[in-house]
Order: sequence, then structure tokens, then C-alpha cells
Amino acid sequence: MKKILATLTLSLFVIGNSYADNNIYEFNKWLFENGLTEYVTIGEESEICKAQKKYSNMWYYNKCDQPQYTNNLKIKFYDGWIPEKNAKPNYDTLLYELFRFNERPFKVQGVKKYEVEPSSNPYEFSSELIDDKYIDKQLKKTALLSYLHFKDGKITIDKISPNDRFGKFIKEDTKLRSMSVGRSMASYTLAHAICGGYIDSFNVKLNDWPLLENTLYYNQKLSDILNMNSGDHKYIEAFEFVNSKELDEKFRGSLDDHMLSLKQYLFHLKNTKSSKPRFNYHSINSSIVLNYVLFKTGNDFEKILEKTFKDKAKIKNSVFFYKTTFRPRKEGNANIMFYATRYDYLRIAKAMLDDWQNDTCEGKYLKDIFENRINKDTKRIQALGGTSQWPYARGYAGQFQTHYTGINKKRAVMGMHGYGGQHVVIDFEKSRIVVTNSIHENFNFKKIVYGPFKKDK
Repeated sequence: MKKILATLTLSLFVIGNSYADNNIYEFNKWLFENGLTEYVTIGEESEICKAQKKYSNMWYYNKCDQPQYTNNLKIKFYDGWIPEKNAKPNYDTLLYELFRFNERPFKVQGVKKYEVEPSSNPYEFSSELIDDKYIDKQLKKTALLSYLHFKDGKITIDKISPNDRFGKFIKEDTKLRSMSVGRSMASYTLAHAICGGYIDSFNVKLNDWPLLENTLYYNQKLSDILNMNSGDHKYIEAFEFVNSKELDEKFRGSLDDHMLSLKQYLFHLKNTKSSKPRFNYHSINSSIVLNYVLFKTGNDFEKILEKTFKDKAKIKNSVFFYKTTFRPRKEGNANIMFYATRYDYLRIAKAMLDDWQNDTCEGKYLKDIFENRINKDTKRIQALGGTSQWPYARGYAGQFQTHYTGINKKRAVMGMHGYGGQHVVIDFEKSRIVVTNSIHENFNFKKIVYGPFKKDK
């Protein structure tokens, strides 16, 4: 027994041979199926399988009935996300992270979706491409997966990671994880719910939703929820519940567990009262936005999603929000984690640009939240580990970043920014869009994302 336990313990730390870890097994299988035999091979029966009774539950759990893969990679495993500061992940680690967040949710976790099918008449971009050697260098040496630059109705830069890095995994129909870009997608969905007559305005009071009763969010203005200005900082800070000792183990730490419903979070905020409003960036406010749309639209929620992404943006491939598994709609089971292809992110951004410039109802919503923007507490957020855009985007407007340093605060430049280098930035006045997708933000944000807009003073 001691020998078996020692083997099991040791195996958890052996890179490439952790058959007890389903993630590693699935990762190795994914490598093999993608023809990366320089990294992974089918080996002999593992020591863990040898230690298990054949056909036992543990034997099946460790997939001993299946091919035993072995990789030769040097992976650094993180408990959660790769830290955005001071981390220098190698290629092997980045490859594992690509699998972990782009493939694993569907291959292993079985994530449920609120999915929107493609348009029958997808928008087709015109291109007038220019060469950009610096973007090429960034793609060759960083975790950057894709870079798109759109200006005056045309794509001018269209680049993906080279094949000897990550390009072999990025196809036209590859859906890429949004991270916090999904917050802005929820806000844009809200715009269509308002314009569809389901919600009176972005400034309505949330006093008609039983799910929020007896929490600090009840009877608050939707606009304050949108601006992360709901006065919840006594209870939530840096994506964690402040009084985590009082919480069940499942709820300690990150509020970005995308397998939990809004009701599960709100359970720990019963009998709370809001404090004086202060910008406080986390996921519960965003979840409230999306799930309020779900509540108010009822059985028409999918129709609103279709109107937003299929009819308006004219997506070419399906897009989706996560749906919390085993939780009904009434518990707030819509999640802000969003997936789309690199071009469909650009299609959605162009739809926002068109709405703004054509002064549609949704365009008026975007203008309203921009006018209602607030200043962020940038220094405090940075101290808590804020990402690269925080020193540049000093304002917040309805789930969009704005008020970029060096750019007139009245100029409508609004950004969608997510962990790991997911960026969609729109200049509504000068018709410019930049879209990046990445595994980790080790590329030059200042030069390739912020720079193009700073040049257009």
C-alpha cells in the first residue's frame, strides 16, 4: 500500500507521465491526434496502471484501458491562470495552456452553451493588406495567436502565429476564449434587449428580479452594475470574497469559476448592504448584466442572442456564452465566458462601430454608456495585479474600458480587454479596430494594441 501511495504521489509531479491527471492524459492525446509525435508517443503501461487492480475503478479512472501517452515537455503547472506579472512561461507551458483553456472545456469538462448559429449571409471583409515586420516578430517569439487591424472599412493587417509555434492550431473556424472580453459582449447583448423593448433603459432600477432580493444589488441602478460601481467592495476584492474564512471551500478564491451560477454566488451575499460606490472590478457585476437579460427576455433570450450576433454582426461561425451545468435559468445560468473565431470578434466589433456611426438604437446605447463612464482607481487595481491595459485605460463605460492616456477623454475609444492578451479596441470616430487573441500577454501591448490609436490623435 505504501508503495502504491508513493507512486501515486510522485506521479503528480512527473512532467509528461501523470496518468492520474486526466488533464495531462487528454493533453497528451490531443498532441498525438494533432500529429505532434516529436512531443508525445504511445508508451508502455505506466507505473500507476501497473499498481492498480485491472478493471478496478482506479484502473479505469487512470485510463489504463486506453493508450498510454508519454510526453517529453517541460511544463510548469499553475493553480489557476498564469500570473500576468513576472511570469515567463516557455513554449511547452503555453502549449498546455492553449489546450487547457481552448480545448479542455469541451473535451473534458463538457461545457454547456448558449450557442448562436452562423448567419446565412455572413459579412465578408475587404482587405488592403500591408506588411508589418514588427507584428511578425511578436508572433514568432510571444504567446500571441492572432492580430487583426481594421481601418476605414478594410482589414489592413491579418496575421496568425507561425506554424512552428501555434499557427497549426488556429484555423478559420477555431473558436478562441474571450476571458473578460465576454463582459463587453454581455453589455452589447443588453443593448439589443433594451432596443427590443424587454428592458426600459440602461439606467433602470433592479427591483423586479427576485434573485437579487436581500442582497446589496437589489434596487440598484443597472448603470452602476454596468460600471462596476455597485458599492460591493466590503465583500469582494481582487476577485475574492473578503470574508472567505466564512465560506465553503468551493467558494474560496477566484470568482471566475465559470461552472457556478449567479445564485450560487449571491447565496454568500445575503443580508448585505451596499457601501458608498467605488469602482470594483470583478465578475459578479458582469454576471448580473447578462443574467438580467436572461430574466427579462425569458424564452426569447436565444432570439436576442441571435439578433445580436447572427443578424447584426453576421457571424460566419457559431459563437456562444457558457451555460452553467445542471442549473436552471431562474438561478442565472448564463455565464460571460464567450467564444468566437478571430474574424467573428472583428465582425462583432464592426457591428458596434456601424451602430455608433449610424446612430441606431444600439448605437445610442453605446453612446449613453460612454457618456456615463466613470474613472477607475487605476493605482489600486494595479497593486492587486491588474493587467497591462490598466495604466492606459483610465475610465470604465458599461463593461468597456475607455479614457486611454494620451488620448482626449472625450474621444470615443472603447476597449474590450481580457486576461492573457484578449483585446478588441474600437475608435468610433476614426473607424479603426484592433483585435488580438493570445495565450499569455507577453507581447508589446503598448506598441501593437494601444499604439495605433495613440498615433491617431
